[in-house]
Formats: sequence, C-alpha cells, structure tokens
Amino acid sequence: MCGIVGYIGDEDAQPVLLSGLKRLEYRGYDSAGIAVLNRKGNMDLAKSKGRLINLQKKLQSSPLEGCIGIGHTRWATHGAPSELNCHPHTNAKKTIAVVHNGIIENYIHLREWLTSRGYKFYSETDTEVIPNLIDYYYEREAESENRLLNAVMKAVARLDGSYALGIVSSCEPDKIIAVRKDSPLVIGVGKNENYIASDVPAVLNYTRDFIYLEDKKFAVIQKNSVEVYNMDGEKVETPVKHVTWDANAAEKGGYEHFMLKEICEQPAAIKATMTSRVMKGKPIQLDGIDLSEDEVRNIEHIYIVACGTAYHAGIVGKYVIEKLARIPVEVDIASEFRYRDPIMDKKTLLIVVSQSGETADTLAALREAKKQGVKVLAITNVVGSSVAREADDVLYTWAGPEIAVASTKAYTTQLITMYILALYFAKARRTMTDEEIEAVKSDMLTLPDKAAEVLKNREVLQKFASNNYAQKDMFFLGRGIDYAVAMEGALKLKEISYIHAEAYAGGELKHGTIALIENGTVIIALATQKNLYEKMVSNIREVTTRGAKVFALTTEGNKGIEDLAETAFYIPKVQDILEPVLAVIPMQLLAYYTAVRRGCDVDKPRNLAKSVTVE
Repeated sequence: MCGIVGYIGDEDAQPVLLSGLKRLEYRGYDSAGIAVLNRKGNMDLAKSKGRLINLQKKLQSSPLEGCIGIGHTRWATHGAPSELNCHPHTNAKKTIAVVHNGIIENYIHLREWLTSRGYKFYSETDTEVIPNLIDYYYEREAESENRLLNAVMKAVARLDGSYALGIVSSCEPDKIIAVRKDSPLVIGVGKNENYIASDVPAVLNYTRDFIYLEDKKFAVIQKNSVEVYNMDGEKVETPVKHVTWDANAAEKGGYEHFMLKEICEQPAAIKATMTSRVMKGKPIQLDGIDLSEDEVRNIEHIYIVACGTAYHAGIVGKYVIEKLARIPVEVDIASEFRYRDPIMDKKTLLIVVSQSGETADTLAALREAKKQGVKVLAITNVVGSSVAREADDVLYTWAGPEIAVASTKAYTTQLITMYILALYFAKARRTMTDEEIEAVKSDMLTLPDKAAEVLKNREVLQKFASNNYAQKDMFFLGRGIDYAVAMEGALKLKEISYIHAEAYAGGELKHGTIALIENGTVIIALATQKNLYEKMVSNIREVTTRGAKVFALTTEGNKGIEDLAETAFYIPKVQDILEPVLAVIPMQLLAYYTAVRRGCDVDKPRNLAKSVTVE
C-alpha cells in the first residue's frame, strides 16, 4: 500500500529519499513526507498532502540537511489524507520518527493505554501509536548500545496486524531500525551507505545488492553494517542477493506511461518466463519444485486463489488445467476463500497467485491451507516476497518490475505459468500424449513473436478509443476461455478509465443481459475459440440488431466478422487454449488509449494502489 524508503551514509539523505519516493509513488500518493536527522542530531520533518511534487516544492525553499533519514508515500487507511495524518509520525518530543506500511489492528487499545500514561495524539492514524510506544519502552530501558533496538522489540511485541517499519531516533543518530511482519521491506546494501525500501526499484539506481528482510526480523542498519536479529534478540545470518534488473527497467524508458511500457514489454516477459522451462523435445522444467509425478497423480482437487487480475489469470488456469490434465479446479477470490471454511485435505493442491507476493488476503489463504496440511504452490513475480517464502514451492513469473498500478505483463506471465503447470500435470497423469504436449509447447514458443505482431497494430485500437472514450458503459462478451479474457478486459477499462464496464458470458445474453442493450451501446466481443465461433457470431447479431456498436476481436482468417462488427481486430492463430495470451493485449491497449483520451492518470488510477497488503 504505502511506500517506505530510508538512507544512512555520508551523502545528503534528502535527494536519495525523494528519488526513492518518486519510484514508490505508485504504492501511495495521497500524501508524502520525510524525516531527516540533521548534523546537530535533531529531527527535522517535512510533509505535504497530495502528490510527491507538493513535498518537493516545499523542500526547494526549505531543504532538510543530514545524512540519515526516512521517507513515506501514503495510501490512506486510518484518517483522511492530510499533513497531520501524513508520515513520518513522531513522539511528542520528536526524538523518534516512524514510517509504516500496514495496519495496526489494536491501535485503539494501545492509544487509550498510552493516553492514560500521559501521551498525547495529534493524528487520526493507527501509526502514531508506534513512536509513542517505542518512547514508552525507551524511557524504561537501561543504557546500552541496543537500547533503541530493545525498545522497538518490546513495542512491536504489542502490535497486532501487519507492518513494515523504518525507525530513526535523535537519541541514537547513527542507525535506522527496520522490522517487518506481513508487509514487504528490503534492505539495500551499499559501500559506506545502506538503504531500506518497500520495493527494490526504489533504490536500484544506488545498489543492486539486497537483503530481503524476513517476517518478525529486526535490522539495525548503520552506514557500514547491517545486523539482523530475531524476536529473541539473537543475531541471525541473512544472505545478500544480487539483483540483475537493468536500472532502466524501473523507469519509463521513453514511454509516456509505465503502463504502455509494460504492455510493450510483454513479448520479452513471456519469453523470459518460458526460458529453461519450455524447450522443444525436453520435459517441462519446474525450477526444482518438489512436486513429483506421483504427487501429481494423487491430486484430486486444485484450488487457485488470488485477487483482481491474478484471479482472472486463475480462471484461465482452471480452463487449461482441467482441459489438459483433467484435474478438477476451483478458482476463488482470496478474500472470500479465507472466510468460507473450504474443504481441503492431503489430496488438495492450493495454487496462490500474487504479482507482489504480499497480497494480504492471498497470504491469509496460504496460511490457512498450510495449517490444514495442504501443499501450497505460489506463482509470484517478486523473489523473496512473503508468498514466495511461505509457500511449499514457488514458480516465478519473470516479468521484471511492474510499476503501473494496472497489471499487464504480470497477467500474461501468470498465464504462461498456468500452461507450464498444466503441461507438467498432463505429462504426469498421462492425459496427453507426448506428441500433443510437444504441439502445445511448439505454439507456446511462438507467443513472444506473435505478441510483438499484435503490438504493431495499435492504430485500430487508438481510433476506436478516440471514437468511444466518452461512453459511460461498455460491455464485454465472450464464451469459454474468451469469457475469462473478457473479465480481465473489463477490469482494465474500469480501473484506469473509470468507465463502467462489465463482462458477460455470451450464452447468458438471453437470461437478462440483453435488456441492457440499446442504440449506441458499445460491445467488446471476443471470438477466438473455433468451437464457439459461430455461437459468438450469433451473439454479435443479437446485439447489433438492437443497435449496439461492436468491436470484435478474433483470429486471422475470420473476415466474415467484418460484416457485423463496426471494428474488427485480428490476432495471430495459435492453439485455442493459448489465445488468451494474445487476446488480452488488445484489451489492455484499448483500456490504455481510452484512459489517455479521457485525461486520466493512467499509472496511478484514483483510489487504487499496486499491492493490497492490508485487508
């Protein structure tokens, strides 16, 4: 949700903090602030409501000088967006400052307890209890080199909920303390300087070496050292991982928006996710996942659990796994799954899908499954994320950093992992011949080039968007696996253009939906499945005779659709089950060009954040 960055070293902290916050603004953008320990050891703060640019303007006239600091971009949960509610939050004496991502569920109780002991509160946030709680224990802690750390540990022991915390204090002005539980936090390791951040891209231009702080671990970060402790105060060894992303991967690279850049990166991302896993004439490789063919043959039921776009990828996964491997699959929204007491046993496999690997509801579902002894396989894009660490096995989508709030390349690479799993399962269960598996693999290997072909034909989509951007409603139709893609297309349109968009199964038209069709209604119709093509053509006739304007997406060769649709868009032919990878790209571009034409903030749509790390 919110974005955290911190710096300690010999350079001025302010430019580093602002640079990091700029790269994290997609995580939260209703207010921003920084705290810097000046060279006299005192705490200076600057905060501003609204976008980061407002804070930057404030700091131009009154910069904060010092070599240690923390910063934050906020996505409001407790308390309206305001300077008062903006992070960093401090104790009354302004000797302790805290930035926080997450939610403290018992903050009201803690606030009342601290108030009864003379502490005053000025904001509406849950976070403000943290610096005051640390202050309470610090005042009662004996003098030692770990006095602040000990106070933080005692304070954190009383917190219920999720948190990633960055803490600085004028009482110990040579360190940053970091701790996390159920919210992401990484430590960047430099030379004579170190960093903290919610995401790697925040400080990737300063270092490529990172420690992925684990849950319930504390880090004491000084300019020349990083020490990690467990809840018992014992030092623990933590590996430093080298990130190979190009630093430019977290920048726009000449594109007008991150979203467009990430749409155009899909051919490369698809190829990367298949590399070393899908090879002609060789078995599917699962990166050393501990899932034997005997285990696969014993699976009687699969749950795919996810949220938002990842949920739509799961729906495609259901079609594919059931068709190829003949295993019953149920797809659940994570927030519903965790509360409905699902039936699971030793012959159940839970697949959780999360781009960030930090989605709160998905993590909760994972943990519930593990309590019941169910094997959990995670599909995620972020190495070292909570989902990746806590699942029994993990299959990474090698999409690279995804900055835009609306997910694009994460979705297509999630689809690729679904195909990989389905083929692996099919081989183990002998539901496909080797020749049939090779045929699917052969078509999969053409997807990067064919995705690049789709991206070359953007003018049709731009024109349609320009002619229809003022619409208040658009409806998406599809049958079979096209219906799953229609759901993702509708989500993309509504989340970035704010047009009301809904997806319907074509066969449901006569069961109520057709009552919504009137003269000028815009319909996006997907017709890529051979066995359902004629039925979709019939659906298109049904809506056009009632005055609808139809944008039809189909495969090359289906020219007859032009007689019915106002606009037709063609994608290359591959096996029907693989068409979602190509079909979703025009849906993404259509949403993008519509949002641009409407003047919307494409990369940071209102009320949304990239990672939903709280319930």
